[in-house]
Amino acid sequence: MKRTALTHKLLVLGVDGMDPRISKKFLAEGKMPNLKKFIERGSAREDLRQLGAIPTITPPCWTTLATGAYPGTHGITCYWRQSPDSLDAVVYNMDSRNCTAEQIWNITSEAGLKTLVWHWPGSSWPPTSHSENLSVVDGTQPGSVNMGVAQLDWEKVIMASPEIKEVRYAPRVEQQAGVGCIITDLESTIGGDVDDELMELWWGDTARQGGEIRTYIMEDEDTEVVIGSKVAYDIINSPLKDATGWANAPEGAKEFTILTSGGVMRRPALILKNEAGEYDRVAIYKNKKAEEPIVILEKGKMVSGIIDDVTKKEVTKPGCRSMKILELDPAGDKVRVWISNALDISNDQLWHQKSLYKDVIENIGQVPPVSLIGGENDELVREIFTPSWDIYCKWQADSMNYCIKEKGYDVVFSHLHNIDCAGHQLWHLAKTLPAWDHTDEKVYQEFIEKFYVQTDKYLGEFMHLLDEDWTVLLVSDHGLIVGENVPPIIGEYGGLNTKVMEELGYTVLKKDENGNSIREVDWEKTRAVQIRSNYIYINLKGRDQYGIVDPKDQYDLEEQIISDLYNYRDATTGKRIIGICLRNKDAVLIGANGPECGDIFFSVEEQYNRLHGDSLSTSEGYFDTSVSPIFVAAGSGIKTGFTTERMIRQVDVAPSVAVLLGLRYPAQCEGAPIYQIFSEDI
Repeated sequence: MKRTALTHKLLVLGVDGMDPRISKKFLAEGKMPNLKKFIERGSAREDLRQLGAIPTITPPCWTTLATGAYPGTHGITCYWRQSPDSLDAVVYNMDSRNCTAEQIWNITSEAGLKTLVWHWPGSSWPPTSHSENLSVVDGTQPGSVNMGVAQLDWEKVIMASPEIKEVRYAPRVEQQAGVGCIITDLESTIGGDVDDELMELWWGDTARQGGEIRTYIMEDEDTEVVIGSKVAYDIINSPLKDATGWANAPEGAKEFTILTSGGVMRRPALILKNEAGEYDRVAIYKNKKAEEPIVILEKGKMVSGIIDDVTKKEVTKPGCRSMKILELDPAGDKVRVWISNALDISNDQLWHQKSLYKDVIENIGQVPPVSLIGGENDELVREIFTPSWDIYCKWQADSMNYCIKEKGYDVVFSHLHNIDCAGHQLWHLAKTLPAWDHTDEKVYQEFIEKFYVQTDKYLGEFMHLLDEDWTVLLVSDHGLIVGENVPPIIGEYGGLNTKVMEELGYTVLKKDENGNSIREVDWEKTRAVQIRSNYIYINLKGRDQYGIVDPKDQYDLEEQIISDLYNYRDATTGKRIIGICLRNKDAVLIGANGPECGDIFFSVEEQYNRLHGDSLSTSEGYFDTSVSPIFVAAGSGIKTGFTTERMIRQVDVAPSVAVLLGLRYPAQCEGAPIYQIFSEDI
């Protein structure tokens, strides 16, 4: 049956981690005026909520939004995919070839609509249609465009003062909040081998080629929240002295040295005086003979788009960086400078068509790197992490608007990761818990507000489309909670969770000579393991490599595990920590069944869950946060100023897009169009 289209231009604005509950809080405080305009000019529920797919984690939820199918149907069931050969290992999952359901953008492009899929994680790369109308940018990871493949060098902080006597370099040093950057014992700081390639494990050749990744989560220090909030960056200490030997050093300038590329590339730098005789700028040069600097930095201003050579694995390429002065003494006795990671400006491997990359960088500018440091160091969050995302959000908005206006795209599916990236570093610090009692929760609550204000500004970049007959859908994959407690070791998505399953006697780890558990499963004694966000696997004979459980005993063992999990209590509060627990066959009720799911699905109870992923999308947390995703629709084909009571689900988004554009549903679609919000009956 053919339908009459309700719109001919459609933009899906996806914001990873955007939570309707806290959005309403900031709306009520007048801090999100653009979101308010979208709501007033469109339709949503009163609570702005939709029900997220399960598990409530990035790749499954974005794939559900794209296909209208539940994770058990489309096959993207967690951040990682279970290794087919090992119960304690995972493999790379953000690959469209793992998706077993049809994506809506294949339908739009094959129907003749010029379609752009912009950094949609989980099921967009590589492109799954040969239509010349389909363009795809990245999607292999949720961070930022090109982050997974183009990174050449890590972030660094340079400290220079007269007290430092020689240039010294230390890679990936973990710093506690408030700790300075002068290294007094470099050798002990560096320790053993240092891996300065942040993404090598997650996005390197081993992961991409399907190699196993084996991570054991045994203690709080192994959890993603703790690891993600650590502040780690390269540190360079340099003498600060009068400038000598320069071709063109201004009067009164003082020099220091910057090391990049793992410490092998030197860049001389000068601090410069203003007309009042105070030092207020930093000029960085390729060498002392250069007439012009690579960049001049002014206090209080982050500069992006800085191109300089970077050497990695003995190959030198031009890389794009951002830089900022963190501290500059007006008297010239101290300077601190932050330098971002470097992105290879020649890397277009995740752009289809490759000509699109050339057009964007020539007309908008190079992809700006975002910072991944901050965490418990509120200075770095304020001065580096947040403004780096300001720059990236503006670049992405400009790039998408350029594509719409100049390249003639009719349909755009887009994803922005600023809130989620901040959430994984910062949200747990917005409540004072024993593990982080050295931080101020009010400071981090203000950071949450800053990222929502930043997102609102990003939304405002597309407001003009409502006056140009476009339809705009605002969606997210999940929200992010500020946790009420430090959760137990179960439900962490990054690998094998051992502690609770050890306590219950289902997972047995091998011991060292002192009787302490080591990171190796004793398969001869292990009946079940908990791995990835929400799954428990029985160590089954005939199916698993080291299986010991007879298949005839599987049902009874599952019943025992489910009972034990429901009876498990937090040692401090005495409360239950497991929310729901279902066998695979019963998890069809929530769309979390099938061969890519475990033998048992479970969720962590509200108040004991992490940011998201281990919990249900109805979970709520501290500081008016929740795991729910947001949904707002406005523009052509959508009722104006309308509030619906309908429960909206993520599976409903793809069929709604289909109806709005007058197209068929995706082949495996399990949702239904949100017809109540349409301006015309269908």
